[in-house]
Amino acid sequence: MKRISSGGAFEAKIGYCRAVVAGGFVHVAGTVGQGDDVVSQCQSALEVIGRALAEAGASFADVVRVNYYLPDAAEFEPCWPLLAETFGANPPAATMIECGLIDPKYRIEIEVTAVAP
Repeated sequence: MKRISSGGAFEAKIGYCRAVVAGGFVHVAGTVGQGDDVVSQCQSALEVIGRALAEAGASFADVVRVNYYLPDAAEFEPCWPLLAETFGANPPAATMIECGLIDPKYRIEIEVTAVAP
């Protein structure tokens, strides 16, 4: 098993790591991003996730499952072009859930599972 930390403040405060490579998969924790709107936060979260996947030796092409969490489902559609570009010809199974996030400033949280190399 390999644990990957991104050094984020919440990791130490809450007691988790950005990703864990185990059982043939890379499990990436729910990830929020920085920015003033849902699209910029989505882009930022994807960058953090991409770095974790790369450290595990994987990429977005290896992602088999993605969960999106948003406090307002109406904000999901503006993210679609970015998500389609990110996953390209290798789209994963996906779920979007409308729910509260850890802080109201966050507009999207993204969690992925990828096949480990």
